Amino acid sequence: MVTNIAAYHFVAIDAPGTLAARLRGWAEAGALLGTVLVAGEGINLFLAGAGAAVEEFLAQLRDDPRFAGLQVKYSHSTAQPFARLKVKVKPEIISFRRDGASPLRGRAPAVVPAELARWIAQGHDDAGKPVVLLDTRNREEVAYGTFAGALALPIDNFTELPAALEPHRDALRDATVVSFCTGGIRCEKAALWMRADGMDNVLQLDGGILGYFEQVGGQGYDGRCFVFDGRVALDPALAPLVDAGVGEAA
Repeated sequence: MVTNIAAYHFVAIDAPGTLAARLRGWAEAGALLGTVLVAGEGINLFLAGAGAAVEEFLAQLRDDPRFAGLQVKYSHSTAQPFARLKVKVKPEIISFRRDGASPLRGRAPAVVPAELARWIAQGHDDAGKPVVLLDTRNREEVAYGTFAGALALPIDNFTELPAALEPHRDALRDATVVSFCTGGIRCEKAALWMRADGMDNVLQLDGGILGYFEQVGGQGYDGRCFVFDGRVALDPALAPLVDAGVGEAA
């Protein structure tokens, strides 16, 4: 059984290249494959391998006080979903290129999965306001599944979100808007930017779709969640669409 992890953490990193080299060494020592992105604003990682090796990697990472609070989402597969290990230094751990979207200055308010599930079931938030779920992913990902009735924008890249959102802003004014994405990183940046741009009725879904699946299952969600590896997409039980090695998945 292969353990798959997805995690990100926003924190100031003075020497991204130095940290990237350290993370590569730990991953290689544990024969882990996947993608690790490092930037001045934090880290974003998707790794898979033997469970003990994954936990050793995380233990070493959390020994660094900057990452002591790292939150990790787990899933499992019978085969390794990644073909190789890629460790890269980037300007951002997810490219957005907008001011007012830096979680280093504070997070946007969040709604936890159980609370969102309750809002979906009752048809409004606890103040009686309608809830609009805003999908911040691209159209290819949305095609595999999204929350029922979600507002999905016709974008191919995350950087296109602000322009695509513009025609909807007036309609969203009286609703509680919950931005969501795969694991939380895009909806966190989007929510911060939206609030900085005058939309103070926006929350982020804490942990994204994968965190929602992990904590409450698929209530209110139609289909699967696309993931960026050989498993292709996960259902609400975190079972892969393709449970085969990357060579077979092709």
